[in-house]
Amino acid sequence: MEFRPRSRHPRHILNEIKWRGLSLDRCQVEILHRGAPHDRMKVTASEIDLGRSTFLLGGVEIPYHRITLIAFEGKTIFRRSDLVKGDPRGD
Repeated sequence: MEFRPRSRHPRHILNEIKWRGLSLDRCQVEILHRGAPHDRMKVTASEIDLGRSTFLLGGVEIPYHRITLIAFEGKTIFRRSDLVKGDPRGD
């Protein structure tokens, strides 16, 4: 079954995966994280706690606008390609 989100907002997409009973373990989230290689960090969606305007990762509140990519079962379902200039992937 191919997952196609109904929303374009990262919080809504992640909640939709959760509400449909799909596994957040099969979802990768890429986050803008200054100081990480290429200013990006990848985590499994099951590692984050979803909130209203922010999510928690390791006890740290992070705003949703820092999510640059969401992939479910290896397929990109959300991409914010213009967030970081000089993206090494050429986006």
